[in-house]
Amino acid sequence: MKFLSLSFLVCLAWSQLAHAVPEIEHWTTENGVRVYFVPAPDLPMVDIEVTFAAGSVRDEAASGLAAITLYLLNEGTPKHDADAIAEQFANLGARFSVETGREMATVKLRSLTEDNLLSAAVDLFTEVLTRPSFEAPALERLRQQTLAGLNYKQQQPSEIASETFSHLVFADHPYANDPEGSIETVTAFTREQVQAFHQRYYVAPNAQIALVGALTREQAEALTQKIASQLPDGEAAAPVPPVPELAEPKRVHIAFPSTQTHILIGQTGMTRDDEDYFPLYVGNQVLGGSGFASELMHEVREERGLAYSAYSYISARKRKGAFVAGAQTRNDQTETALSVMLEVIKNFIEKGPDEEKLAAIKRNITGGFPLRVDSNSKIVNYLTVIGFYGMPLDHLQKFNKRVDAVTAEMIQSAFQRRIHPDKLVIVTVGGDAQADNKSETAAETPAVNAN
Repeated sequence: MKFLSLSFLVCLAWSQLAHAVPEIEHWTTENGVRVYFVPAPDLPMVDIEVTFAAGSVRDEAASGLAAITLYLLNEGTPKHDADAIAEQFANLGARFSVETGREMATVKLRSLTEDNLLSAAVDLFTEVLTRPSFEAPALERLRQQTLAGLNYKQQQPSEIASETFSHLVFADHPYANDPEGSIETVTAFTREQVQAFHQRYYVAPNAQIALVGALTREQAEALTQKIASQLPDGEAAAPVPPVPELAEPKRVHIAFPSTQTHILIGQTGMTRDDEDYFPLYVGNQVLGGSGFASELMHEVREERGLAYSAYSYISARKRKGAFVAGAQTRNDQTETALSVMLEVIKNFIEKGPDEEKLAAIKRNITGGFPLRVDSNSKIVNYLTVIGFYGMPLDHLQKFNKRVDAVTAEMIQSAFQRRIHPDKLVIVTVGGDAQADNKSETAAETPAVNAN
């Protein structure tokens, strides 16, 4: 009887999960904008994300141009200044936001679905999206804010390590660019550059729309057509160039006046449509992506106390992103921590994951999946990623099955083919252990009275 009850509960849980995972509806507007929609009738609201292939990979020599263009959208139009835009969105109970990255520029709206409120919010949203004025005072204000942020980043060892790592892994590829730009390029931006970037990339053939909310399919089609029809004609962005493979290992140490050293280890990783996506994703969770359950955390922190945390991740993009392992440790423990991390990575590649740990990680991934789709905002983010990277529309429905299908042998094979310990990039940023020891000795030595 207990067995039957347990079986019933398991079946019920899976049934509820299957029901909770949204089915994605997809179509294309009259002017070629791709649309991804999930109806969510429980709350009288809608989340909309309009995404363009207009991230920092499009900056060319003017790094940071994509970001500053996006951030300037709601700083004024010919009809409304920035204060009026913010006030009108607030009065409508709507929220406007933007998000930039290396590949995407996304403009977001959350609105109530009451007809008059939604209609007015979408009108203002479309105005901001398609007719920004890019006035010189707004550009200068944002320039100064960006420069202040870049100056601050230059004082952070973690940021220095990350930027150095990106340039070593990606070299001259656009993925090496900091999305926020550099002090030199941001200082040199002109209004004409921003206008030209917007005119080139914020066009219908380069756009997609994702929306989740209390709308019928007919309402969703009308709403997306209203937005898409205001986007000008143009051309889709050119494909991102391939990422070159590393030919040899690289190691760089950057001296920084700190008692801790930041360590980054890695190389190129995988694409979003990679055939090894799931073996690499699940395998990385075992290696360093699952916190205290991971191999890196166990060996670096729990067994040896060398760092508060040790981690790894694999970023997936149109082209190969990066495989990264990292930790932060005392200066005098840097070489020990680095040696342990390298040994863990090498052993994982050679031997693959422990079967028991793999099973536990898979249960953790699949068991936590409902939390990934428990809000409209999370679902619409998934729609944006699925659409932008051309992933299967059943990605969410089949996610758990694909995770469960991963075996230790698949992980071992994928890591052996893709991660090469003899070609790793290693970056360390921190102080000198010998200098630290001298400072401590000096502090402990009584001062001599010269009088």
